[in-house]
Amino acid sequence: MATHTLATSSAFTAVTFSPSPKVLLPADLATICNSIKDDVNITHPRVPGAFCFEGFLYIPNRAGRLKVLPGDVVAVDNQGWPILISAYSIANGNWTFT
Repeated sequence: MATHTLATSSAFTAVTFSPSPKVLLPADLATICNSIKDDVNITHPRVPGAFCFEGFLYIPNRAGRLKVLPGDVVAVDNQGWPILISAYSIANGNWTFT
């Protein structure tokens, strides 16, 4: 096994999390939530309630959920896989967030 570098050739759909619907619009939260798909089911249905204003992100077919903090970014790749990036990493890492 070797360590690799990960890059992508397509953009992610992403939002910055806030528990306030005045900051994170319900439509934007719904866009992310509706984009998260089941990676095991061959038809890849969406996973209802996969991301919510309470700050929980459900990772399909894995045990449990992740707590998303204000300022963290939740993204979904073009296959429907959720990605959580900390607020610190977005501000100081090699991410391009527009």
